[in-house]
Amino acid sequence: MKHPFLIIAAALLWSTMAAAQGVRYELRVDGLACPFCAYGIEKKFKKTKGVEAVDIDLERGLVVVSAGEGVQLTREQVERIVKDAGFTLRSMTEKTLP
Repeated sequence: MKHPFLIIAAALLWSTMAAAQGVRYELRVDGLACPFCAYGIEKKFKKTKGVEAVDIDLERGLVVVSAGEGVQLTREQVERIVKDAGFTLRSMTEKTLP
């Protein structure tokens, strides 16, 4: 009797883990020119619930935001964060992480 319960419990655990995916947002941002600029936008994103990491490439004007499982940032939310930091959002792509 214990074995069917263990099999069901293991299957439920596995399905939950399979569904646990994060999201990576790649943002093209105008106005990033120096490390101080990068710090300002990084600080704004890190205050956002669910954001786990922020990486910035100043030369390319690229901001990569990694969010945890179940966290979904809307374009409007991202535009507001970027604008509040003093920059302009040019594009946004979203990729679900395996």
